[in-house]
Amino acid sequence: MEEGNIKNTETEQTSAAGIRGETMPGNEAGSASEIKESRMVTGVLWQQLLLFFVPLLAGTFFQLLYNTVDAIIVGQFIGKEALSAVGGATATLINLFVGFFVGITSGETVVVSQFYGARRTGDVRKSVHTGMAIAVWGGVILTVVVGGLAEIMLEAMSTPADTLEWSTQYLRIYAAGMIGNMVYNMAASILRAGGDSRRPFLYLVAGTLTNVVLDCLFVIAFHWGVAGAAFATIFSQYISAVLALIYLSRTTECFHISFRRIRLDPVYVPKILRIGIPAALQSLMYSFSNVLIQVAVNGFGTDTVAAWTVWGKVDSIFWMIIGSLGLATTTVVGQNFGAGKYGRVRKCAREAYLITFLFTASMSTFFYTLRDPLVRIFTSDPDVVRLGVEIAGFMAPTFLTYFTIEILSGTLRGMGDALIPTLITVLGVCGARIVWLFTAVAANTTMKMVMYCYPISWSISTAAFIFYYFYYVRKHQISEDRAAA
Repeated sequence: MEEGNIKNTETEQTSAAGIRGETMPGNEAGSASEIKESRMVTGVLWQQLLLFFVPLLAGTFFQLLYNTVDAIIVGQFIGKEALSAVGGATATLINLFVGFFVGITSGETVVVSQFYGARRTGDVRKSVHTGMAIAVWGGVILTVVVGGLAEIMLEAMSTPADTLEWSTQYLRIYAAGMIGNMVYNMAASILRAGGDSRRPFLYLVAGTLTNVVLDCLFVIAFHWGVAGAAFATIFSQYISAVLALIYLSRTTECFHISFRRIRLDPVYVPKILRIGIPAALQSLMYSFSNVLIQVAVNGFGTDTVAAWTVWGKVDSIFWMIIGSLGLATTTVVGQNFGAGKYGRVRKCAREAYLITFLFTASMSTFFYTLRDPLVRIFTSDPDVVRLGVEIAGFMAPTFLTYFTIEILSGTLRGMGDALIPTLITVLGVCGARIVWLFTAVAANTTMKMVMYCYPISWSISTAAFIFYYFYYVRKHQISEDRAAA
């Protein structure tokens, strides 16, 4: 049977385990009483979505600040070449590798949230320790790969010669912070799976404030250039990671971490990776297609690269908000699915869709109306400003073709179905972009033609997700009637 399917003949507790309806080892006798019934499975859904989302939304602001402080300070105090070095191809590669791992953590979010909704304490604990082991090993591997291959990857992306040295320096230093980055993301996914989005936000705030202070110190006061910006970033990542680990090691909740018990459990690794790997591959393919887009952008010169970098910083507000809404949907759906409340699963999808549409329309209007002052925050170079305003004017309205993808894929992933959403994304988004770049862009090499690949690929994927979502819920009877039966 397909992932996420619920067998009609199974007991409620077994289906509530949520991972393909199979009987789960490792649940401790009598331990379910240690988890109180979550408000996510009993409260008003739109309220629970927003209550969980608000700290995530606040976190998006600080995540935006975290990611853009380097660009603002470097752009204003060093110059557009340095701005291109910390953005452009460097940022694309960072997003590729980090995004892959964050996809893995989505597997942890789904597994833990389903076990939490089913009130299976033993499974929660073992999943948590396994997830943290994955984070540590993932961080070590990324440190070696990114640090060792930095220059080769940047050259392969046709990074402009006048920024290659700075880009390589920034990426190699950034690689040293990968372990902290991975550990924080995994810890945050664990806490959010249980409905706690406040603490990850607070730890992110602490890291962001550290980054701001150190950026000013290292770049402005010490004149360390892009290396200073990179050092500030990795120190701040370790601050967030350490704070999260301190809480998890001291809490008496079922998410408590004992460092001596952190290991790759052969039972739980497949459960996490069954959801996480497709999500990670989806993120990887997104990033790979963006690498190809960045290569095309690099061919237009430093001014265009800098303008594209600025737009990437500006529109990161939208992506963080939309990503947080998708995460909130996955978590609430996961807990209700784990608890066997299938009618609430569909209702959650409907209410999340409406909320996300309102946010998307507002953000598109905001970016389009204020595109000139937003671009000028990052640079005063007239050529870069002109190009940045043109890019923002084209891209802002296209967000309305995307948001459906985030909500429906989040809903399906919360129910345990990660494979088909990944295939839709790989073929509909990434595949369409690659075909567009090698056909339409090759025939008419302009920046606007490059940008067209976004709304075209999003529209194709949106149509596919709508069709598959309704097919899935009908086939697996995820409905109020099923819940009543």
